[in-house]
Amino acid sequence: QVELVESGGGSVQAGGSLRLSCAASGDIDGSACMGWFRHDGATTRVGVAAIDSNGGTTYADSVKGRFIVSKDDTKNILYLQMDSLNPEDTAMYSCAAGSKSLAMDVLDPNRYIYWGRGTQVTVSS
Repeated sequence: QVELVESGGGSVQAGGSLRLSCAASGDIDGSACMGWFRHDGATTRVGVAAIDSNGGTTYADSVKGRFIVSKDDTKNILYLQMDSLNPEDTAMYSCAAGSKSLAMDVLDPNRYIYWGRGTQVTVSS
């Protein structure tokens, strides 16, 4: 059983920063990719960023240059550093792990098996 618990969300002004964390426990496959996704309740989950076992990263165009995904393998924690936030970034952010298929895009939510409950990020103008 795998458990993912996100933290670090909150309310910030436009231009501000937040750092999200995702603590993973259980039978995590160290070779698998992990990712961050977001949704605003009215949309399906959208891929934000992902990182593979070698530290290779992938970002959605909307966050390139503003967000950085990283992980601490010794602590099994996934991070998302978010800078220059704008109101369009307001959403529930969830982390995901465990790949159903390595052939699927790393930002495709259908790729992932395990999901955290999410942490809310609200950016005001």
